[in-house]
Amino acid sequence: MTIQRTFTIILEPAEEGGFIVTVPALPEVGTCGDTKAEALAVAREAIELAVEHGQASVSESPSRIARIANVAVTTPLAMFVARERNRT
Repeated sequence: MTIQRTFTIILEPAEEGGFIVTVPALPEVGTCGDTKAEALAVAREAIELAVEHGQASVSESPSRIARIANVAVTTPLAMFVARERNRT
């Protein structure tokens, strides 16, 4: 069984071209891509890896606003439940 969570991401145009991606709820996740589509795909992978490996410290305080998009990731439900139990 899996659970789907949606994360808000911020896409900012990079000076040298492409996009820089940050995830306000996961401050340790940051990435980039040459195109918007590539940046979104790489962001999804980075979020999935952070959540799957328990490295994500979810925080709900968005920093700055640029272009905002939502990225949904699917993770095993058992892992999510275990992480939530460890947070309390």
